[in-house]
Amino acid sequence: MNIPVEDSARAARPSVIQLNIKEKAALYASYIPLFKEGGIFVPTEREYRMGDSVFVMLSLPDDPKKYAIAGTVAWITPAGAAGRTQGVGVRFPADEKSSELRTKIENRLGSSLNSERATHTV
Repeated sequence: MNIPVEDSARAARPSVIQLNIKEKAALYASYIPLFKEGGIFVPTEREYRMGDSVFVMLSLPDDPKKYAIAGTVAWITPAGAAGRTQGVGVRFPADEKSSELRTKIENRLGSSLNSERATHTV
C-alpha cells in the first residue's frame, strides 16, 4: 500500500499547539471527561483527522507549570457546526503523567464536573 508523501509526513510529525487556559470556566468548557484517560478541546482552524498525533503545551489557571501532552485527535468540531467552536478534542495518552494531569484538572473543577452547562464538546 502506498501512502502519499504528505500523509506519511503528517503522521511522522505531530503538530504542536499551545493552549493557555486562564479561567476555571474555560477549563470546564475545554476538559473532556468523556475520554477515560481525560482530554482537552483545542480551538483551531487547522484541519485534522481522527487519530492524528498532536502535541499540546497546556497551561492551567493559576498554575505556572506547562504540561506537555502527546495525544491523539479523538473529537472534531468542524467549521460551521451550529453554535460550536471549531477545533479538536485531544485524548490524553494512557500514562502516569497524563493520569496526574487528569486528576489535577478534575480536582480543580471539583463539583462543576457534574454541571449541566454546555462545553465545547458534549
